[in-house]
Amino acid sequence: MRTFTIVAITFLFVFVGIQRVAQADEVKAAVEDMKGKANANIEKTKGEAKALTEEAKGNKVSGAMERAKGKTKAAGERIKGEAKELKAKTE
Repeated sequence: MRTFTIVAITFLFVFVGIQRVAQADEVKAAVEDMKGKANANIEKTKGEAKALTEEAKGNKVSGAMERAKGKTKAAGERIKGEAKELKAKTE
């Protein structure tokens, strides 16, 4: 339920953010940036969910590893989004 709420709020921000941008290249850049942020939030949430299930089983070390993997994947998705945003601005 928590994952669904975070994803829904993220997509709401994506759609609201798109409406405020006027120029076509800026829209594309903004979309790429927001998609990257949304994917980052999704990956972070997945890692947090896995960490919570591992901790519920009693595996605190494995939970910490899952949380770290989620944060790492989130950072990668954020970087990909920023790269695509810069590419869209230069087109």
